[in-house]
Amino acid sequence: MPIRLPSDLPAFDVLKDEGVMVMSRKDADRQDIRPLRIALLNLMPMKIQTENQFARLIGATPLQIDLTLIRMSEHQTKNTAAAHMEAFYQPFQDVKDQKFDGLIITGAPIEHLPFEDVTYWDELLEVMDWTQSHVHSTFGVCWGAMAMLKHFHSVEKHMLPAKAFGCFKQENMAPASPFLSGFSDECLIPVSRWTEVKQEEIDAAGNGLKTLLGSAQTGPCLIEDPAHRALYIFNHFEYDSDTLKQEYDRDISSDTPINVPLNYYPDDDPSHAPSNRWRSHAHLLYGNWVNHIYQTTPFKLELIGA
Repeated sequence: MPIRLPSDLPAFDVLKDEGVMVMSRKDADRQDIRPLRIALLNLMPMKIQTENQFARLIGATPLQIDLTLIRMSEHQTKNTAAAHMEAFYQPFQDVKDQKFDGLIITGAPIEHLPFEDVTYWDELLEVMDWTQSHVHSTFGVCWGAMAMLKHFHSVEKHMLPAKAFGCFKQENMAPASPFLSGFSDECLIPVSRWTEVKQEEIDAAGNGLKTLLGSAQTGPCLIEDPAHRALYIFNHFEYDSDTLKQEYDRDISSDTPINVPLNYYPDDDPSHAPSNRWRSHAHLLYGNWVNHIYQTTPFKLELIGA
């Protein structure tokens, strides 16, 4: 089954050209099936790129997905056209009476700020509490994952002495987890962050938190939080082949001190084109998440959160 997208959303043509099955909402409504309702709370500045990345992953399963794009109600983005935001995004305050099978909370380039100094922190707290009554399963990504750990478990983020930047091997620490079905003993994932959470603080928090993927170099990668029906990932399976290159080139052009992303370019040489070595595991993880939702979510939307 395909992912349901507005036919004029940029991701519609991008995914269709890649061979991902997409369907307009008009055509999807002809099918007598309840699609999974998954929302994307997009906190990234490059909204369209992020939409494409996550729609690609959740749209590659055999299930029909109805994707809803959400933004913080008062925050105005500076990097995406206002017309795009007006056409495709709904403020959280306008959807908070609705229920969703899944929600993805993206990262945001505000790691240097204390959580409480983020302009939309109070509304994000409302979102995170809302997930417990209106969302069946939530997937926090990078800063979004750290925000959820802070709110639900008082686990702090810590500044790194240097940016963790590149592609790093992760150990499969829970092969029996349904979220890691099909995973190898090790996998590679892009990492791009100035902060970390510490494994010992996750262990001390208890509350059923379980690290599924982790690295000796970059720490915990993927954590399951059964008590809050959530997954937290601090790295970026969703990245395109050239996303780290874009970040590196942007920093170089602005004279921002930055190291060449490790283990990303062949021979760590930026003159070579990077190759994608994480795509298959990215599809496995998000496909497993969508399948887990399908297997466990109530058929009647109104029962979610009950």
